[in-house]
Amino acid sequence: MEIGAATATAFALLAGGDPALWEIVWTSLKVAFAGLAIATAPAIGAAYLIATHDFPGRRLVVVLAQAFLSFPTVLVGLILYLLLTRQGPLGSLGLLFTPTGMVIGQAVIGFPVVLAFALSTLQGADARLRETAWVLGAGAWRTFFTVLRELRFGLMAAVVAGFGRVIAEVGSALMIGGNIEGSTRTITTAIALETSKGEFAQGIALGIVLVALALLVNVLLAWLQGAGGFRR
Repeated sequence: MEIGAATATAFALLAGGDPALWEIVWTSLKVAFAGLAIATAPAIGAAYLIATHDFPGRRLVVVLAQAFLSFPTVLVGLILYLLLTRQGPLGSLGLLFTPTGMVIGQAVIGFPVVLAFALSTLQGADARLRETAWVLGAGAWRTFFTVLRELRFGLMAAVVAGFGRVIAEVGSALMIGGNIEGSTRTITTAIALETSKGEFAQGIALGIVLVALALLVNVLLAWLQGAGGFRR
């Protein structure tokens, strides 16, 4: 199929609400949101502890948190595959090639992104914010939630950045999910499959959806950073 004809067919699939295409989109969104939901609270909690406490090796922890931003997702997939395969230590759980296994992979991928962005937000905050809460008699938990509320836009930006990372990754989704139709096929794995088969129409349609999601994420991220006082 010529590229022009394939592109026209892709728009027709999008406009016509092709069930197979939108099922893939829904699977991608469902897995990404679930993985991110699991990763967000631990990542923000860890970022708060790192930003507000001095301890031996703190600088190394910060460097590692930033380094994991560029950790290859296919390597995450390989590690989880070795853990979840039948011969692996977690093989008895039967999570390989399942949506649940993919959610675990997305959580692992999203965690360092949310951690690094949240840590940057917390480290850049005015130190008097936490001190004032203490002076006014707030306990540890109330101080924690007060800081989070005041920095909510920056922390929301961290979550949005994490979503952008997990929705666009292919390595872990392919290795852990197996690209099973109707179960674990996501936007990125479907694009790879359809392109390899020479079926460009669905791949282009899914690519358009992915670009739209990427643009939405970046617009939302820019707005949140601006709302949080990060304009330069």
